[in-house]
Amino acid sequence: MSSRRLKIILSYDGTNFFGWQIQNKGRTVQGVLEDGLLRMHKHPVRVTASGRTDSGVHANGQVCHFDTELDIPGAKYKDALNTFLPDDISVIESGYTDDGFHARYSAKRRVYKYYLTDLPGYTVFNRYFCTKVRNLPGIDSLNACAGGLVGIHDFTTFTSAGDKSESRVREIYSAVFYREGSFTVFKIEGNAFLWKMIRSIVGSILKYAVVKDGGKGFLSAMESRDRTMAGTTAPAKGLFFHKVYY
Repeated sequence: MSSRRLKIILSYDGTNFFGWQIQNKGRTVQGVLEDGLLRMHKHPVRVTASGRTDSGVHANGQVCHFDTELDIPGAKYKDALNTFLPDDISVIESGYTDDGFHARYSAKRRVYKYYLTDLPGYTVFNRYFCTKVRNLPGIDSLNACAGGLVGIHDFTTFTSAGDKSESRVREIYSAVFYREGSFTVFKIEGNAFLWKMIRSIVGSILKYAVVKDGGKGFLSAMESRDRTMAGTTAPAKGLFFHKVYY
């Protein structure tokens, strides 16, 4: 039987992974997923993701594609693959797609969420999935900063020194903080993101939101294209790759 392209939506707890991409050392999401596919297919299967996540970052809507010759109904493929995966990875949706589909290059928008909480909201049960902030600014102060992100900007200020992207320009469609139970959630949607960009943005907003006219200060920092103007990069454990639009 000839191969067909399969699209899957993947969720994973990034706590015990060294990020998405296969490395020489360390357990990675791609490595564990491809090991499961190897045991299914009896030969190597390369998986392509919509975007890489760093060490410790989680996902509840990562999209991947790969080609398979196995005669398994598309919607049932997730059940078959999950039997070869550990408990901290789960395929939540699967289906065949056209051969021209590419998880990364066909993507139009990507959505991330970052979870913050104050001291009373931080518990033994959520400690791996949110960041504790002792004096968490109010929603209005946080959004006074976040609103300046929307549009097309050069995000050099919020880029890691190791980022190898040719351009630091990205388009942000929405960026907003809101309450969700005991959490303050930052939701950001854009065409693409630079390495550690979202975590740097969160850390920088926490820096500027506590001062007078913090929104103006944050915007000036972004426009300066000066990495020394950014705040401390927020921890990976609060970040979730939430959704991809095609």
